[in-house]
Amino acid sequence: MENTLEKNKAVVVRFNKEFIEQGNAACFTDLVSDDLVNHAAPPGAAGPESMVHFLHHVLRVGFPDITVNILDQVAENDKVTTRKEFHGTHTGTFMGIPASNKKVVIKVIDIIRLRDGKYAEHWGISNLAEVLQEIAK
Repeated sequence: MENTLEKNKAVVVRFNKEFIEQGNAACFTDLVSDDLVNHAAPPGAAGPESMVHFLHHVLRVGFPDITVNILDQVAENDKVTTRKEFHGTHTGTFMGIPASNKKVVIKVIDIIRLRDGKYAEHWGISNLAEVLQEIAK
């Protein structure tokens, strides 16, 4: 069991480092199930395509220097909970807000359910609303 928990945590770290931070789109299919359900997405956008769109075509465009700092991980059964921070400089348009050149920290807690070593479900909360207010000033 311990080995599976550590492997699941490693998948989540890899997703955050390789896909989000490094922008390696090729690893997405290795790490995410085709039938992923993203419970944190807006209505009608719960599949893997919306996750790719937001992380690569919205977040990385607004914050091209983004880094991910994993603060804590807890694994149990088929789920991994991660507390992390995205650090970046707002040098591109993000969610309609033009570049402000402000440095931001997006604080995130997410829960990933894994199946066969891939993301099957995602739940998440963040301080994104606060960050949007800050960069819009």
